Amino acid sequence: MNYSDQSTYSMASGQDLPYVVLQVTLKEKFFGTGSGNLTELEAAINAQASRGYRLHTITTSNGGSKGFMGGDRIQATLVFEKIY
Repeated sequence: MNYSDQSTYSMASGQDLPYVVLQVTLKEKFFGTGSGNLTELEAAINAQASRGYRLHTITTSNGGSKGFMGGDRIQATLVFEKIY
């Protein structure tokens, strides 16, 4: 994973699987609250929806800080379920 990027996420395989698991790394804003790149999380969810999956579960964990003025990293693990 490249932590110099604002956000990184894996792409689901091209296989027709009943469940797909993705991890998205969100970078917290240095000033204020909330994520600085929620549009990338939204894009990951919409990409799976367009492939016929719905979001089943999402969990988050603190990924630590990038360093001085870097903000925190939050790892979001998303489980998508194939809609039949």
